[in-house]
Amino acid sequence: MDTHFSDIIPSIESVQVGLGSTGYIPSRQISTALFLAMRLGKPILAEGPAGVGKTELAKAAAEFLGLPLVRMQCYDGLDESKALYEWKYGKQLLYTQILKEKVSAVLSKDDTMESALNRLHEFDDIFFSERFLEPRPLLKALQEPKGAVLLIDEIDKADEEFEAFLLEILSDHQVTIPEIGTISAIVKPVVILTSNNTRDLGDAMKRRCLHLHIGYPDAKLEEQIIDSRIPGIDASLRRQLVSFVQQLRGLDLRKLPSVSETIDWARAILLLNASRLDSAVVQDTLNLLLKFEGDMTMGGKAVPEMVHKALRDGGIEA
Repeated sequence: MDTHFSDIIPSIESVQVGLGSTGYIPSRQISTALFLAMRLGKPILAEGPAGVGKTELAKAAAEFLGLPLVRMQCYDGLDESKALYEWKYGKQLLYTQILKEKVSAVLSKDDTMESALNRLHEFDDIFFSERFLEPRPLLKALQEPKGAVLLIDEIDKADEEFEAFLLEILSDHQVTIPEIGTISAIVKPVVILTSNNTRDLGDAMKRRCLHLHIGYPDAKLEEQIIDSRIPGIDASLRRQLVSFVQQLRGLDLRKLPSVSETIDWARAILLLNASRLDSAVVQDTLNLLLKFEGDMTMGGKAVPEMVHKALRDGGIEA
């Protein structure tokens, strides 16, 4: 069991309070997963639709724990050299030039060809040592002296080969570099992987992680999230906004509005100085919630009825 965080997070409630202090309002399930991940030293695999707070969880955890956030954004074609390390070729070239200029001083006139080659081979290890290594996110997270929160964002966008490459880091918090050897974490990082479920991840990956599904919040939690991100918003208007979005999610849309889009929409409504919802202002701003023409058409037709219910939910007679 990893006791590194035992003083900072003695309970699930302390995780809830800590995340809440950053403006991130977690569900009990999220707080429990983060508590267990830190105490057990296991990574979290957070899956769910885009915009529900998976990436924000890692940012909030880093802020709450006072650790640097090391983020690796995944994409098709990502490979080891871009994620782990690369060699400082310019520096190696410069040192090669220096060695070339000093080679006569390195070699003795009495050296045989074999002894001269052996002497030059002594410099191989210098050129492939840590002083010539440029750490990328994975290696950087392992080398943070006080630990870090490592965010491996949208792992489902990387290919299966890269997923397999990650297994050593996820299991043992170490990486193997052929020219140097194994580098282990100074302090185990808190690892959070996110996935939007664009492809199925392998069983080996899932076995090594605590699975956390973050879905769309219920109305009560979504109100709390909006209140934390937009302090001072009128309670009735907040209930109206959340009621309308919750109704939208009940439609057969191609893309349901996310929590982040709810927050953006709420800010837009305030910028328009609207104190309550009406069909006109909703139609004018519906593109902040819906991103496809078909969804706009379907949602637009339902606006009057949904606004009417939202007003009732906000305590206003339509």
